Amino acid sequence: MKDSEILDRIRKGDEQALDFLYKKHYRMMQRLVTSNNGSEEEAKDIFQDALIAFWQKVIGGEFVLTSRISTYLYSICQNLWRKELDRKSRLSHEEKDGEVFMQGDQQEKARIIHQCIEDLGDTCKKILTYYYFDGRSMDEIAELMGFANSDTAKTKKYKCKQKLDSLVKSKYSANDFLD
Repeated sequence: MKDSEILDRIRKGDEQALDFLYKKHYRMMQRLVTSNNGSEEEAKDIFQDALIAFWQKVIGGEFVLTSRISTYLYSICQNLWRKELDRKSRLSHEEKDGEVFMQGDQQEKARIIHQCIEDLGDTCKKILTYYYFDGRSMDEIAELMGFANSDTAKTKKYKCKQKLDSLVKSKYSANDFLD
């Protein structure tokens, strides 16, 4: 399938175009992550996030592809993986410095997040709890929730996270979360 055909199919809502991209480019993206201190599971998550970002850009209407789709996806994956490595590095430094998480303001922030998760509804509550608090994989969540596959679970988790972000922003000001 040519890049132009893939873009047309995505704009028409054809999810098989995503399946095609996943199968065609996954190995390249997996090597990017695993050769840079990542696991197979992290590679799957990063590539799925990249595909979702790409999908949203294309259906947004004003997307103009100036390179091959594979190049575009690769750069999204690179950026997402760099952010994840930075996040891991910060967490590692905080643990090494002996800082204790979740004290004072952190506990209040956690309480706010938990309250907003409770307000989301049963499906989102379960998905986010399974993923963020129980540390379950997308495959496990798909099985627990009765979804067709881990891609469906990943998409639903993404949408639930967006709902959670919106809910937190609507109920609380940015100052509640800034140190």
